Amino acid sequence: MLFSGLIDLPWWGYIVVALVFTHITIASVTIFLHRHQAHRALELHAIPSHFARFWLWLTTGMITREWAAIHRKHHAKCETKDDPHSPQILGLNKVLWEGVELYRQETKNRETIEKYGHGTPDDWIERKLYSAHNSLGLGLMLAVDLILFGALGLTIWAVQMLWIPLFAAGVINGIGHFWGYRNFACEDASTNIVPWGILIGGEELHNNHHAYASSAKLSSKWYEFDIGWFYIQAMQAIGLAKVKKVAPKVRLERGKTVCDIDTLQAIITHRYEVLTKFTRSVKVICAEEIAKLKQDAPIDIKALETIKHTLHLDARTLGEQERTRLNEALDMSQALSTIYQMRQELIALWGRSTASSEQLLKQLDDWCHRAEASGIEALRDFSMRLRCYAA
Repeated sequence: MLFSGLIDLPWWGYIVVALVFTHITIASVTIFLHRHQAHRALELHAIPSHFARFWLWLTTGMITREWAAIHRKHHAKCETKDDPHSPQILGLNKVLWEGVELYRQETKNRETIEKYGHGTPDDWIERKLYSAHNSLGLGLMLAVDLILFGALGLTIWAVQMLWIPLFAAGVINGIGHFWGYRNFACEDASTNIVPWGILIGGEELHNNHHAYASSAKLSSKWYEFDIGWFYIQAMQAIGLAKVKKVAPKVRLERGKTVCDIDTLQAIITHRYEVLTKFTRSVKVICAEEIAKLKQDAPIDIKALETIKHTLHLDARTLGEQERTRLNEALDMSQALSTIYQMRQELIALWGRSTASSEQLLKQLDDWCHRAEASGIEALRDFSMRLRCYAA
């Protein structure tokens, strides 16, 4: 009786149980650890909060303070040598297959935990059980699985143990900064892996998250689905959660022709969306100019790749050799040089924290005038749309 377990299921029943158990773990990670603890995007009632802590103790052994600290550091130091798990720095294979080991290494960095781990649970049960005996929960979960499902319980437990290391530590931290599509031109390499956030609770929409890290909702476009947000809305409807912040919606005042403080504030708020629109607006003219360079100018393919790179990602990531290639290529095309320079000046608008609002507004107005007088139709159209932004 013990070997077969207390619960006898058909073969597909064990698969369902394994998937349900792992999905509860994923939901606990994305809602409790990520959106609630790390980013304070929502408040949770004690019931779901304590349940998530208990369930994660059983299924992951992760300590809330450590997880939140490492994730916050990832945002603060993204794609730099201090990022705990950047595939752009460490390589995709390293993060994808050794993500858990990178996490464990960073937990030993007490400076990280002290600096970024503030505000996480520090009650009696956290100190005496969850943090003090974090591996005990894993053993207890194994015992429960074996008692309930017999020998097949070991397989269910193994699936539970592998799910977070593979999908969260590996796929999200690895592929989510290496491959996929981007709604927002963030300063990092974050991507949305797929538009339907179900398998990993919504974390698939990683670029959306990096654009608005404090948003409780990770979906952005109409065709995107974030199942974690669905659960949060359901809990909010019955009083178990309270959303504190979601990503603001872009609002345009059609016919607006003058930049004002409202325009400036909206552009800064939606800076990643603005930069994405800029890149898409000049995509055709850039492709035409690059094609001309291929045909008429003695320029190597690596220089052309560098141009494409700087139109989509932060030029600060370029090495000295790439910068040299870029400058050589830009010298051969006035249109590309103008577009590149206007892009850099646009980024500088929200990077000048010491400038007053009046100074930034003057710079924005000057930028729009020069864009519209550049002779490049795509820049003119983009500038006219930019003037319509409203807070």
